[in-house]
Amino acid sequence: MKRSFFLLFLSAVTSLGIAQSKKSNSKPNIIIINMDDMGYGDTEPYGMTGVNTPHFNQVAEEGMRFTNFNAGQAICTASRAAVLTGCYPNRIGMSGVLLPGAKHALNPNEETIASLLKKNGYKTANYGKWHLGNQLPYWPTNYGFDEFFGIPYSHDVWPIDYDGYSKVTDAKDMRSSFPPLPLISNTTIIDTIENIKDASKLTTLFTEKAIGFIKKNKKDPFFLYLTHPLPHAPLAVSDKFKGKSDLGLFGDVIMELDWSIGEIINTLDTEGIAKNTVLIITSDNGPWLVFGDNAGSSGGFREGKSTTWEGGTRVPFLIRWPGKIKSGSVNSSLMTNMDLLPTIAAITGASLPRNQIDGLNFLPVLTGKTASSPRKVFYYYFGVGSNNLEAIRYKHWKLVFPHKGTTYNKKLQGKDGYRGEGASAEFPMALYDLAHDPGEVRDVQQLYPEIVAEIQKIANTAREDLGDDLNQKVGKNVRKPATY
Repeated sequence: MKRSFFLLFLSAVTSLGIAQSKKSNSKPNIIIINMDDMGYGDTEPYGMTGVNTPHFNQVAEEGMRFTNFNAGQAICTASRAAVLTGCYPNRIGMSGVLLPGAKHALNPNEETIASLLKKNGYKTANYGKWHLGNQLPYWPTNYGFDEFFGIPYSHDVWPIDYDGYSKVTDAKDMRSSFPPLPLISNTTIIDTIENIKDASKLTTLFTEKAIGFIKKNKKDPFFLYLTHPLPHAPLAVSDKFKGKSDLGLFGDVIMELDWSIGEIINTLDTEGIAKNTVLIITSDNGPWLVFGDNAGSSGGFREGKSTTWEGGTRVPFLIRWPGKIKSGSVNSSLMTNMDLLPTIAAITGASLPRNQIDGLNFLPVLTGKTASSPRKVFYYYFGVGSNNLEAIRYKHWKLVFPHKGTTYNKKLQGKDGYRGEGASAEFPMALYDLAHDPGEVRDVQQLYPEIVAEIQKIANTAREDLGDDLNQKVGKNVRKPATY
């Protein structure tokens, strides 16, 4: 009798142990594929014509497509800081863009998606473009990533001219002072990207690294952050896609990025982990329209990268989680890339950062438990070397404050990889109803003074919290970046 009881007890303990083991290995894998300068209208789910994107389409058909998803700021460094930390970039001193001469980086004290998931038992990797610190120790392995293979910043930050091969010799051109573009493995520079031919290998190279990581870690929960440097100019495409589209080199690049997504999906299917993997596809900001036919499409929204108009911050966002997120669903909730961190924390059971963040948890929205968005407000800050509150969105309203900013509508854009002339303009205060006027054409502030007053109150709160150089306000709750 005692022996039977002991065997039953042992069997129960063993079963419990197996169950706990299975439970510990059932945490969803997380993949974020973050494109560079891919505009809202650059793929078929968002209106692209002339380029087939079957794998973007597949993710949209098998998951959820957001139509009001915004980057935290309309430029590379700031947007990437928002993704990984869940904060407005200016809260953590990471507005604008880091060039080789920069003397600051993301503070390692800031907790990232990678560091939070690593503490929660995840394997973590970043393949592609980093752009949150230009030198050691400010590379991804110091921010929670077990592995990094990629470039420290955009692939146009090199001393090469627009033809992709010639050295820039004009001393007045800042590119002439840029160092060679390094290729980094973890903390070691292993090669340099010398010309556009070298750059054409990057999409395939980073895709292959990502596939290897998935296969190696398929039995453990993992976080893969695949940050493709393209379709940021200069455009570069491998021979297998060169000349394949009806939209020239830009279309070829989009086709190769679509192929990359297909390779990731196929690997998840082959390894039998697709159902336990959250796949996210987005972009860091809108298209760099100054490059004309070598830039993407803002999908009809006003302006593009480096502006606080919708074409600058409104970007694609596709998310697939089989069995959890309704296939083929479309969501018009206002969401931002800052919201990824708390949402992923909720999905995985990871802890939230100790410091204040600005992201909100969208898991109930994704799983259909609520149709009510947790986000009603978004601050449009911008400034390279400044901290300007240029607009605020409240529900479907957007109040633009008087400011000077970039415009792509005054000068001719570039062609065939050559940059057009930049321009700026003075923009007056205006109120736009994005539900009826997504192109931000008709100022309706005289019709809705009560909405203007309401958003002005929100603006005062933002200025107290995060500051505003346009009104000489210093934020009370901002944190400093790392400096060197």
